[in-house]
Amino acid sequence: MSEVNYNKSISRFSFGITRNTTAKKAGSNVFTIETLPASEQQYAVGTTQVSMTIKEARALQGFLNSSLDSDSVVN
Repeated sequence: MSEVNYNKSISRFSFGITRNTTAKKAGSNVFTIETLPASEQQYAVGTTQVSMTIKEARALQGFLNSSLDSDSVVN
């Protein structure tokens, strides 16, 4: 079995991708977003995890890419 994991953490979130290049069953390729606990901040006091398929993650990526292009970002 060939499983690959990618992880990235920032101050309030942890992102992860688990890919299995040989498995063909549903749920073998997953993208997760997890909130990280923050004791003295307004956000992410507890932890929550959202999991989605890679196909769903690509739809989210497309939405973010089209919604957050440099011309439409408001500071």
